[in-house]
Amino acid sequence: MVKRQNANEGTSSAPETPKNIAVAECAIATMTVPGYVDFLATDGRDAWVTNEGRVEKLKIGSSSPVASVSIPKPCGAMVVAFNSLWVASCEDSSLYRVSLDSQKIIAKIPTGLADPDGELSLADGAGSIWVLSDARGVLSRIDAASNKVVAQIKVMPNSCAAAFAYGAVWITSSGLEGGSSAGFVQRIDPETNQVKATIPVGPGPRFLAAGEGGVWTLNWTDGSVTRIDPEINQAVITIPLGMEGGGGDIATGGGKVWVRGTKVLLATIDPKTNRVSSIYGPPAGSGAVRVAVDFVWVTAHDTNTVWVLQAG
Repeated sequence: MVKRQNANEGTSSAPETPKNIAVAECAIATMTVPGYVDFLATDGRDAWVTNEGRVEKLKIGSSSPVASVSIPKPCGAMVVAFNSLWVASCEDSSLYRVSLDSQKIIAKIPTGLADPDGELSLADGAGSIWVLSDARGVLSRIDAASNKVVAQIKVMPNSCAAAFAYGAVWITSSGLEGGSSAGFVQRIDPETNQVKATIPVGPGPRFLAAGEGGVWTLNWTDGSVTRIDPEINQAVITIPLGMEGGGGDIATGGGKVWVRGTKVLLATIDPKTNRVSSIYGPPAGSGAVRVAVDFVWVTAHDTNTVWVLQAG
């Protein structure tokens, strides 16, 4: 069962009130990017963002994208790995591999996508790219050396988001077949391509992040975040945030967990205390968040805006 820790558990001090911060006042850069800027992937301190019919590279100090590559209906959280940007296309349910050197497409890999609306994420690790490729429950493994699907692993249905950390692939399942709202995370061993643990979490988990001592899920049904301890494969706390609804994102870095929402623009969780430490506003529709070394990139596709914050 998910342990729901109260605000005072594990500490003798009174809970602190989260800081409310106006994002425009603390941003070290604010960019207006025409189109529909949404999902992110970090490239050093820079960031790639999905847009309408293209992906674009953003750099601090440049008021406009420094690179643009045409991709049919790019969607989902991308990854930068193996000197390439990997992007899912919701038009043809394929993965596109873009060379970081030439900024040209060097491979198109038909995989299928578990979520045709694109609320998904890719993962990289163990020489591979991982994508949930079928809503009935299939995790596809793409060998980065050959650009071929080398394994299709049976997982729980309605699994869409993936992350790689702690020597494993982690995926979210937003509910069983038949309309159940139960939520689970599964751990897959890349050595055997087998599920090693199935972990109950909060209801309707979608996006997840791994780092800062845990695996973290953003639970769409009640807007909470669940923390999994990877050493014991158990959820240890679910933290209420009021970020229910579709969209959003979650990332780790700079000693914090960063949660992008719709009703709340952005919130941070201190992994040392499992408490919400800061809330950024005002709300600006949905978007994404990623940590790039010492920067935090935040998008808002409703307002064509990208903010860059300090991670520390």
